[in-house]
Amino acid sequence: MISTTDTAVSERKLAVAAPNAPATAFDVGVNGKLPPGQLIVLGFQNIFGMIGMFVFPGILGQSMHLPLEQVAYLYGMTFMISGLVTAAQTVWILKLPIVHGPYVGSFTALLTLGAMPNGGLSVAFGSAFVACLIWFLLAIPIRGRSVCGFFVRYMQSPMISGVMVLLTMVQLASASVPGWIGERQSPGYPLVNFLCGVIAVAVLIAVTLSGGKRLRRAAMLIGAAVGTLCYAAVIPISFGKVAQAPWIVTPQIFPFGLAVRPDVVVVFLLVLVPASIGSMVLYQLVGGWTHEKLTPARMSGGLMSAALGGMLASTLGAFSTFPYPDNIALLRSTRVASRFAVLSAGLLLVLLGACVKFDMLLVLVPTPILSAVATLLFGIVMMHAIHHLAPVEWDETNLIIAGFALLLGIGGLFVAGDTLQGLPLILRLLLRQAVVTGGVPLIVLHSLLVRDKHQQNA
Repeated sequence: MISTTDTAVSERKLAVAAPNAPATAFDVGVNGKLPPGQLIVLGFQNIFGMIGMFVFPGILGQSMHLPLEQVAYLYGMTFMISGLVTAAQTVWILKLPIVHGPYVGSFTALLTLGAMPNGGLSVAFGSAFVACLIWFLLAIPIRGRSVCGFFVRYMQSPMISGVMVLLTMVQLASASVPGWIGERQSPGYPLVNFLCGVIAVAVLIAVTLSGGKRLRRAAMLIGAAVGTLCYAAVIPISFGKVAQAPWIVTPQIFPFGLAVRPDVVVVFLLVLVPASIGSMVLYQLVGGWTHEKLTPARMSGGLMSAALGGMLASTLGAFSTFPYPDNIALLRSTRVASRFAVLSAGLLLVLLGACVKFDMLLVLVPTPILSAVATLLFGIVMMHAIHHLAPVEWDETNLIIAGFALLLGIGGLFVAGDTLQGLPLILRLLLRQAVVTGGVPLIVLHSLLVRDKHQQNA
């Protein structure tokens, strides 16, 4: 474990953003205030940037053959947990404009484990609760030291942080692009889905580049709205689910039952580790953009709050939450880094989560439209990661480390389904986590081969 004192931090730079990021990168800074109307617009835009919010509960419900009422409950709890964690991070802990939403790794694990003959959602959510509790305890700084501080040591290398962001974006691309095209049995597959997504992206680009400050802040909402209208003109959108959903969601304690299996706890812990590493990378990315000093203790607090949110989510039957890269990309596209805008998103999420009918209205936005917009936003974050790799001295050692880790992480996503079925459960899950299969070798090789801690350029 590494010291989390400010002295240790001063020895290295913690900015993961593009080196020498200009002070004028944002029109509104972290503590900048905005009129209520703009806060609401930006809040809704951040909500629409959370593609997992609209996709994960529905897919899990369909896969588990849950009744409509339980699917609506999943949506409500997912909104509320995401809103609570987001609000807490912006006001009390990190004090950064970072939106938390349902984590793809948690969703994948719940989907896989929930379908197991000897598992089910009771084992999945119960084991996830225990894993989040363990990770919360590991994140607590004791005498200035924490397990998280160990990871911070490596996140300060531009090569490691840049490659980790690339691995995260690659994994997300495996969900965003297929979601844009849609499944073969989906109504708009493939032409309507693709063309309407293209229209949404084109509008988003046009408004972002030439819409001025005010329109730029609503660019994603405008793009999603235009894409949805085009989609609805060809394929009518049904409001049946809205009519059937209840008005107010009632939280329930372990609604799917409670059971714990040690091996499943290990799986969720292995999922949480790369998510936490990726979170610290994104913390530093935003901290570098906004010139905020992020000590390891401050980042540990952020991870502790995420773990607490995961415990609450598991208790209520929802997904663990972590920072969303596409919402971080919105900071640069809107040029608004105000944490109060993100706070408004958190409060709106809580309100919307409490009203199931309104949740279902938002869900009516076609998945291909959201996926197309997310593809653009993921690309923005990926290019910032590539730009961040520019100052790295690409000698033979660094080429070996980065190249091997990237190909290993990406390659795991292409392992055939039949091959996966013959592997143990833990390996099946981890091969779908590019940040694990690529990130762990990246850190191990860097610690073994890079002798000089300061060989990376600042």
